Amino acid sequence: MSFSIDQFRLDGKVAIVTGAGGRGNSIGRAYATGLAAAGAAVVVADINLAGAQAVADEIIAAGGRAIAVGVDITQDDQVTAMAAAAQKAFGGVDILVNNAALMLELGQLNVADVPFDQWDKIMAVNVTGALRCAQAVIPSMRARGGGRIINQVSGGAFPAVSIYGVSKLALTGLTTTMAKQLGRDGITANAIAPGNVTSEAGAKLVPEGSPFAQYLAMSVCTRASGAPDELVGALLLLCSQAGAWITGQTLHVDGGWVLRP
Repeated sequence: MSFSIDQFRLDGKVAIVTGAGGRGNSIGRAYATGLAAAGAAVVVADINLAGAQAVADEIIAAGGRAIAVGVDITQDDQVTAMAAAAQKAFGGVDILVNNAALMLELGQLNVADVPFDQWDKIMAVNVTGALRCAQAVIPSMRARGGGRIINQVSGGAFPAVSIYGVSKLALTGLTTTMAKQLGRDGITANAIAPGNVTSEAGAKLVPEGSPFAQYLAMSVCTRASGAPDELVGALLLLCSQAGAWITGQTLHVDGGWVLRP
């Protein structure tokens, strides 16, 4: 089959994006609206239902299809309800984007004295939450002949030099495990590792003029930061027929911050 630009379209597909309720300049919003623009029906999922509804309303106003679901991804019943809402509204699930995570909430946790209740909370959201969401939608993906799982990791996991980075490196390992075990079901699993993104959260994490921002400006191959919308092209590749032969990979979208052969 020869290549067609239509292979990037997602018409007839159903996507769940967790952590998609951020207003304004957020990665989750960019992912949800980008998938909708490519033709997918989108379940905008977030612990903040009001924020999720605002993004869903934006998609609908632009002519797309979307519903909002409030979900705490650490709770089995809520994740199950999220998958059921997708089934009821749109008939199933083809795409899962595990974007929800704790980041700013972590502060500067030192490995030598991080409280284990904090450690458990981080892993429950950033790693186990992604697995919980995947388990909830895999049966639908299998019934529909395949699917796409995209896990949001981070350039900060390569190498991991923070507790947040440890959680994202663990999620990278979960991604390759998913790819290996689900591939024969027609389900691909990949990760996106953003660099310094100029979202509201990113601006708080790496303030302009901070030492780390200056380090990035000197070390990154091209631009030291990018907008949330600049991640959407990678997402559409991994979600669409155009990327059907890609699995078990981490795609770094960071201007050349992390260089891997």
